[in-house]
Order: sequence, then C-alpha cells, then structure tokens
Amino acid sequence: MTSDELFLEPNIGKPDEKVGYFANRAGFDRFAAAYRAGMAQLPEPAERVAVSTSFGPVRGYRFGDKPGTPLVLLSGRQASTPMWRANLPGLMAQRTVWSIDSIGEPGASTQRKPLVDAADQATWVAEALAGIGLERVHLLGVSIGGWLATQVAIHRPECVASVTVLDPANTFAPLSWKMITVSLGSVIPGMPMKVRYRLLSWISGGARADDSVPEGRLIASAMRDFTGTQPMPARPTEAELTGIEVPVLAILAGRSIVHDAERAAATARTIPGAQVEVWPPASHAVNGEFPDRIAARFAEFTAEQANGTDPLR
Repeated sequence: MTSDELFLEPNIGKPDEKVGYFANRAGFDRFAAAYRAGMAQLPEPAERVAVSTSFGPVRGYRFGDKPGTPLVLLSGRQASTPMWRANLPGLMAQRTVWSIDSIGEPGASTQRKPLVDAADQATWVAEALAGIGLERVHLLGVSIGGWLATQVAIHRPECVASVTVLDPANTFAPLSWKMITVSLGSVIPGMPMKVRYRLLSWISGGARADDSVPEGRLIASAMRDFTGTQPMPARPTEAELTGIEVPVLAILAGRSIVHDAERAAATARTIPGAQVEVWPPASHAVNGEFPDRIAARFAEFTAEQANGTDPLR
C-alpha cells in the first residue's frame, strides 16, 4: 500500500479545529516513510481495516487468527502499531491480536474532532471496536495507552474482558518532573534529531535510540513532524478506580522516569481484585525490554480469568 492508501486522509498543515496535524507535506512524508519501515519489521497483518468513529477514521491491523476473545493493543504517546514489533510474536501465539492506531496521535488514523475528556477517549475506542466487529476484548496498553485502556474500563466496561497496563502514564501517580521535562523538550521546534534521540534513550532507561532502531526513528519523526492538540490526560479519581469491575493486571517499571513506581503500585492496588507488580529492572520501555515475560504473564493472567463456561476467554 502507498502512503496515501495506508493513511486515512491525514491532516497536513494546521487545520481550523483543535486536532492533531502534520506541519507540512515534507514532515508527513518523513513520518510515513518511518511508519512504513516500521510496519515492514512486523509479521504480515492478516487484515487491515479502516473504520469510522465520531472523532475520525481509525486504522486497525489484525495479526493471526486464534480462537477466543481477541487482544487489542493501545500504543504509547507519539507511537503507533510499529512499536509492538517485539511483542507481537509472543502474543500472537496465544490469541488473535489487533492493533489500532490512536486518534490524536501520529499514525495511520486521523483525528477529525477535538477530544475533550477521558469519556471522549473511551468513546472512540469503543466505536472503533464496534466498527471492526469486536464485541468484547482484552486490552493491553503501554504508557498513555495504559491510561487509555484504564479509561475504557471506567467509561465503557461492556467492551472489556480484561485490562493489562504496562507502566501507564498519569494513571496511578503524577508525572515526574523528569517526564514533564522530556515531554516539553521533545516538541521544541528545530531541536536537533540527536537531542530527540537522547530524550528517547533517557525515557527508555538508556537503550539505544537512533535511525537504526525502527521504533526510535518513528517516534523521533513524530516528535519533530506531528503536533498533538490533546489536553493533558486527567488521572482517574479514587472513586473511578475503586469502581472498576473488570480484571486488571498492572505492571509498573521500577526504573521508570514517568512516575514513582511504588506510589503508582499502591494506588493501582485500590482497584478491586487488581494484580499489581513492580518489575525493578524495567524502564518505561518495558514492552521492548521484556516481551517474552509480558506475553507469559498476560497468558497466565487471562487463563486465571477463564471459567467453566468460557474456556477460551
């Protein structure tokens, strides 16, 4: 597929409404090249879909065709489907996996309407799932994708069989000053790419980040070429967390610069029945550091949720 076929009518040039956009065609073409290079590293999708939501068209990819309740992946900030390169093989061995590019983030989906609050975020996810034909799914999200998965559990629980969150940002604890610094610094116009890569490496616990790493190239291009307009995600209230009724597995990274992991873990444990773990060696890039361990833990967690009437849950 060409970029024009893959991307769903992207916003190029600052639009009238408060929606995410690529500054110019050159920036979009740079990002599209990085996205296509990242997708080329993934298993071949069994299906590509484009579905409509109230907030814009959403691109989704199906990997594999296993029985049981499917798993849907929600990417981090300034990231999209290619970020799951390390995780897909292990997860696909268990069940059908879908990845959807988030509305408001740089990817193949396109924002058409402002996202005002967390309920809006949960709505576009629920509408995308319905458009694909998925009635009930397991959600797995990393960073802001973990925040998004939590919001779906709060606002649209009918869609959710379980939620697994990997070091979710601004969900169980405030953002650290380090993360705020990285977030603000990464979007400064004209910042040299080597500095953007250093910021990515800092977030990722010192891991290599440059053009040779597909995910790093993609996110660095997103930092430079895409302008997001979403409001700061609001942390769930105590009442919202204690009201969650779907099974939750929360994995916090011990070396995360995003928040205080122990504080986040303590808050996550207020969710009724939640399984909460702090992995001391992990950084915020936990999904890339421990893909096999995550796949095994997810398999164990979802197996525990199965019952006699739904053995494939």
